[in-house]
Amino acid sequence: MRETFSIAKNSFMELLRQPIFLILMSTSSVFIVFLSITPYFGLGEDLKLVKTGTMAVLLLSGLFAAVLAATSSLTDELKGGTALAVLSKPVGRVSFLLGKLIGVCSGLTVMVYINLLSILLASRMGYDSYGDADHVASNIFYGSMALAFGVAAFMNYFLEKNFVSNVVGSLTIILSMAFVVINFFDKDFQLQQFAAGVDWSLLPAVVCILFMLWLIASLAVTCSTRMDMLATLTICILVLMLGLMSDYLFGRMAEAGSWIGSLLYTIIPNWQNFWLADAIENENGIPWAYVAHAFSYMLCFMAAVVSLGFCMFDNRELN
Repeated sequence: MRETFSIAKNSFMELLRQPIFLILMSTSSVFIVFLSITPYFGLGEDLKLVKTGTMAVLLLSGLFAAVLAATSSLTDELKGGTALAVLSKPVGRVSFLLGKLIGVCSGLTVMVYINLLSILLASRMGYDSYGDADHVASNIFYGSMALAFGVAAFMNYFLEKNFVSNVVGSLTIILSMAFVVINFFDKDFQLQQFAAGVDWSLLPAVVCILFMLWLIASLAVTCSTRMDMLATLTICILVLMLGLMSDYLFGRMAEAGSWIGSLLYTIIPNWQNFWLADAIENENGIPWAYVAHAFSYMLCFMAAVVSLGFCMFDNRELN
């Protein structure tokens, strides 16, 4: 267990030092807030467009981050010989692969947290054709992001600290503080009740997307034991698209008694269990009991995918 924890910690820190991870995390947060200050003229559906758009940005950025993280964490080490050096010590392949998966999922959790702050702010900042953009909140948010980059640049230049990982850490702390400050003021910079206008029903929806990204990460890690980045990305996108249409493509076949449809409906994850964009407009919101159900669904599929990864990695030649 100690070996698994050490590998997970190293993989997590290595992921935070990847420039592409920082680019995906920061640009997705910037774009999420940008969606909330853009006029849509959506005939009363402006806020819904903002909420679904922000969740789509989170899903796409998380998908690419999961694949790139799995590839850099596993495929590159297998090709470069780092994995062979680690496994030559008293470290089992199961511990090695499990540690890599935990490290990737931890990095995705940090990314989803940063984007969650942006999504909650976007839900409060969104407006219809009769309103005005919340420039106060957007200016504080973008200024906080610039400050985080400035702090990391200062630490890199004067203290010789890693720039990318310090940007991630600074963004986590400074954006959290900015979120609190913004929610004490309205768009006219007047004091208001804390978090007035924030749609907290988005929180369980984002948690379900996090579960979805963890499952995609397990699939990416499994594929990375044998494939390169392009093949891994292709498979993950294909499984994602098929799973989003699972009810339509395979569910009806299963109900008609087709064994092929039943098989495909079983082995391909039904991503609609995690994509709850249509449910956020429900007056009762998304119950946390459903989130617990989605978590158990994710655990079962992740156990199956990781078991397949163990089998694929067990007899791989490392040299």
